[in-house]
Amino acid sequence: MLGKAIDKLIVDLKQNAITDNEMLKKIRPDADLVHSDGFYIFNIHIHRTMILLEFEDNGEVTVAWCGSHDEYEQTFRNNKNTIKKWLRNQGFIN
Repeated sequence: MLGKAIDKLIVDLKQNAITDNEMLKKIRPDADLVHSDGFYIFNIHIHRTMILLEFEDNGEVTVAWCGSHDEYEQTFRNNKNTIKKWLRNQGFIN
């Protein structure tokens, strides 16, 4: 079931040319912009799974982090500043 939900996320992203945050939110209401460099958290709510994706200008998408909702809260503390610090420590941003 989780695999199907992730497959749906991939299909949603592939079938739509995402140009901005507003468009992404229409397609995936579970998307939350967590850093202006194109990092979004997706809450696959029914499975309590969180996925942090990086959207590149060339259309490439990278999974930066994935885990349970509890792991998300432990790692990022539901705080965008903590996410920014984590992204910097992992080498995703300067």
